[in-house]
Amino acid sequence: MPSNTNEQQPSAPLSAENRFRQAFERLKFGDTVVLKSGTPVTQNNVAREAGCDPSALKKSRFPALIREIQAYIELHPNNDEPLNQSARKKLSANRSAKERLKDAILQRDHAQSALTSANMRIIELTEEVQSLQRRLDDVIPPPKRV
Repeated sequence: MPSNTNEQQPSAPLSAENRFRQAFERLKFGDTVVLKSGTPVTQNNVAREAGCDPSALKKSRFPALIREIQAYIELHPNNDEPLNQSARKKLSANRSAKERLKDAILQRDHAQSALTSANMRIIELTEEVQSLQRRLDDVIPPPKRV
């Protein structure tokens, strides 16, 4: 019978500290249940992985666990951060390139519009010159060539 009571104990509710510790272990090994796999180990992520609000994992309540998490973070710096920074720089560079392209397209469209307007004005003025030349020819005939 004692073995039956031992088997029932794992199904008993875990203490908050045990939930946080299990979440911490899952994060360290990348076997997360709540968060995406590969999520970095942080105090807030340990609480989230345990299914709690990040404010639930307080230093005043769990000082030893918090020290373990902080020690782990110091010993295992997150190498993804520089990649995230470079990715952000590339994204902002791409964004500025996209903005520059958009500006160039607007400038091109404006220039095409101005060119089309200028061509229309040239055609109008050419027709006006021809009309005036005909009227002038009617009043003063052009000299005849011999």
